[in-house]
Amino acid sequence: MKKLFIDIGGTHLRSEIVSEEHTAEDMVSSQEVGLLSYIDKQATLHPDISFIGISYAGQVNNGIIAASPNINIDEYDIASVVKSRYGIPLVIDNDLNCAVRAESAYWQSDNIAALFVGTGIGAAVIDHGSLVKGSRNMAYEIGHIPYQETPFFCGCGRNNCIELFASGSGMGKWLKHFGSDHDLDLNRLKNSDIEEERLIASRFEDAFLHASGVLVTLANPEILVLGGGVIEQNPYLGTLLEEKLKRYALNASLEGLRIEMSVLKNAPLEGAKLLETQNG
Repeated sequence: MKKLFIDIGGTHLRSEIVSEEHTAEDMVSSQEVGLLSYIDKQATLHPDISFIGISYAGQVNNGIIAASPNINIDEYDIASVVKSRYGIPLVIDNDLNCAVRAESAYWQSDNIAALFVGTGIGAAVIDHGSLVKGSRNMAYEIGHIPYQETPFFCGCGRNNCIELFASGSGMGKWLKHFGSDHDLDLNRLKNSDIEEERLIASRFEDAFLHASGVLVTLANPEILVLGGGVIEQNPYLGTLLEEKLKRYALNASLEGLRIEMSVLKNAPLEGAKLLETQNG
């Protein structure tokens, strides 16, 4: 029997089909292929799939997708539809909830927070060994805390989310706003000859520090793990956080705090593999 594990974000859908003999990896654009359409294809190609675990960059609860600012949704009631159509049990959870499960296992910590920056910015927390979910599984949606108003809108419909500053999509919107056609590259923006591009980088750093400070102050973790594409491409952000976090977080919350860079190849996908036993 095979198991299908999926990590879908605002840019890519990555998957692994795992059997005792082999693991088959795949990656497609999440802007071009819907999640249900992808599952339909894989279930047809691999009729012996016995379980599907999904890490999803959006708000999900009890097998239902509530919203996703950066993904086009082709089916909300995904678990029920897949179960009805193929008889395959499916567990889906927010991508950061999945990531923090994997990071907790790797770092062997029961008090850990994950902050990942890629297309969006997200966070999740495990406190005394339990994932902090909230009443509708939407705890620590850090990307959508109010920050500063902008002349454009977040995918959630508001124009003051911190994700509009501290994320890849946010930087892209600022570049478009200023009329720049340059590639999205934080390091290049920091060293640009164009004042508006340097401003985008500066605003990103300040918003990233603010989000980190809020997370550490509220969650009081033993370990804060940083990950996601923007972090991986700009590892200096870890050093920046070490140097300046004390200006953005409660001092008492910083005592004993370790800041680590994720070393997992794909923490959300690794966390999706834990959903069968942890059941979302």
